[in-house]
Amino acid sequence: MKSAALTNWMVLLTAVALSSAGCAHTQPPERRIYVIDEDASGVSSNVESGTGGAGAEAYCGELQKQCFNKCWRRKPKISTIPKGSGVHHEYCTTLCREEFDKCVDEQAELERQESQKKELHFPTMDAALDWIKEHKAEVAIGTVVIVAAVAATPYVIVVMGGALVLAPL
Repeated sequence: MKSAALTNWMVLLTAVALSSAGCAHTQPPERRIYVIDEDASGVSSNVESGTGGAGAEAYCGELQKQCFNKCWRRKPKISTIPKGSGVHHEYCTTLCREEFDKCVDEQAELERQESQKKELHFPTMDAALDWIKEHKAEVAIGTVVIVAAVAATPYVIVVMGGALVLAPL
């Protein structure tokens, strides 16, 4: 009889202990907006510097020079243009300018596609916020931030009211 009473008492204590401990499941983190900086100036709108902007023009400018030199060394495809003439020079300039413009457009498209893929990964929200604050000039608007400690909640870097913030998607 004493053993049954002791068992009932232990079951009651266990039930009380479990109920006071709360739910054993991990509670989902609060989805909130984090202000990184009150001033969003200096933040890039392109994720990768890559060959975009001035880099694209320098890269494509080099290709344009190579195109012109190659064109100038060869006889024009149009038989009425004499090699080495002013018309030949104009022909090569026009042909290679078109190549330059095409190259710049392709680089801009690659930049746009890359910016859509960019993600930053961090172990904790504090690590994410600290890194973004330190590297403000390197981050770009629209960058997706994945925080391991915040399961299934991707964030995105945006500007709201002139402030740089990290907001849940």
